[in-house]
Amino acid sequence: MPRRASDMATIINEGAGTPDTDEHALPFSEALKVWVRVAALSFGGPAGQIAIMHRILVEEKRWIGEERFLHALNYCTLLPGPEAQQLAIYIGWLLHKTKGGIVAGTLFVLPGAVAIMALSWIYAVFGNVGAVQALFFGLKAAVLAIVLGAVLRIGSRSLKNRVMIGLAAAAFVALWLFQAPFPLVVVVAGVIGFIGGKMGWAAFSAGGGHGKIGGKQVADADSLLGESVPAHTRPNAVWLLKVAVFGVILWFGPIIFLFAFLGSHNVFSDIAVFFSKMAMVTFGGAYAVLSYVAQEAVNHYGWLRPGEMLDGLGLAETTPGPLIMVTQFVGFMGAYRAPGGLSPLLAGTLGGLLTTWVTFVPCFLWILLGAPFMETLRRNKALSAALAAITAAVVGIILNLAVWFSLHVLFSDVRKVNGFGMTLDVPVLSSVNLPSLILTLAAVVAVFRFKVGMLTVLAASALIGLAYGLTFGGHA
Repeated sequence: MPRRASDMATIINEGAGTPDTDEHALPFSEALKVWVRVAALSFGGPAGQIAIMHRILVEEKRWIGEERFLHALNYCTLLPGPEAQQLAIYIGWLLHKTKGGIVAGTLFVLPGAVAIMALSWIYAVFGNVGAVQALFFGLKAAVLAIVLGAVLRIGSRSLKNRVMIGLAAAAFVALWLFQAPFPLVVVVAGVIGFIGGKMGWAAFSAGGGHGKIGGKQVADADSLLGESVPAHTRPNAVWLLKVAVFGVILWFGPIIFLFAFLGSHNVFSDIAVFFSKMAMVTFGGAYAVLSYVAQEAVNHYGWLRPGEMLDGLGLAETTPGPLIMVTQFVGFMGAYRAPGGLSPLLAGTLGGLLTTWVTFVPCFLWILLGAPFMETLRRNKALSAALAAITAAVVGIILNLAVWFSLHVLFSDVRKVNGFGMTLDVPVLSSVNLPSLILTLAAVVAVFRFKVGMLTVLAASALIGLAYGLTFGGHA
């Protein structure tokens, strides 16, 4: 039965540091088991991970209602970084204060971090073996099909009118042709949506970019949390200051240490600064983040070749946890190739762990600092309109990623053409990779025509690539 607001206020003590004496019939030990289960099942990218959390937390457990779940998701979509992991932190915080948020968020990324680290070792040691290259040749085709699927999936949900379609198209053109700053695209879209919501324009009246997630809706009043605002979720200046100070120390402490002992011209310092910057400026979910990471890590830093970025994405797609965990692979390979006085594998391991730390620590900070205010802003129409506009722009951002990946998967030679203030990547048609094109088309047909599951497509594409490589000696 739902709790009354007065009951909730006494059940959940104000402040996040107090012991858990909650009487809402949800022991922390039970929540811990469920968060372990969510982490183990968190395959399928952000859409699949969000659907899993909805099915377990809303439909099955009824711990949180539909509107509250979507409100939390909408806020997480506005943030830089992986929205699925941030949603886990948010709900964990709602249920069991700061301890619940930290445990939920950490468990969400832990299986993927361990798996990606192990696979990075295998890739670094055996990556030049023909069979391994052939395996990843197959994975690239499946990953490209999955990214295209993300464009259509998010687009069908968020591009409900011509204004939203125009925002998506403008975001794509700004990024692809003019290399507009990534954060600027997101901020401009959000401002347009906010103004549209304030003005009451019909194109923005639908609100947040997420519709119904699962098959069964649970009213907030019928959930364990009910409709009340628990005492610990109200903004508290003293507590927020403590969180901010402690979070900044955890985040920037390693960076200051690296600069003090290694200087600024070092791969570890570069990794710490780049991925810290990424944590602050990459909005729009995993696929949108990858567009920024891919271009910087490949074109600016030279940590990876374009094909290797796709290899890393293939690893992240086949392991549990956020897709942004691919950044650990990027950091691993960057440090592996510039180890300094360390052994390459040790340097790669430290680079991967450093990347994961500076990528995910800010996620906890965004939620613990912002969520208390978001709980007071539920049903704010202008905020929902801003979210809708940002989600529309994200479609264009992901399309930019899909086109970039397509060029480097299907062609071995891509050249830049400059003119009229634009920079355009143009493929050399004679360099088309026919086996890759055929396998990509097969993966696209499997995903879009026959609705084959993601893991099945990945496994089948990898096996076909392996068979092709062993038979004909070809790979990407």
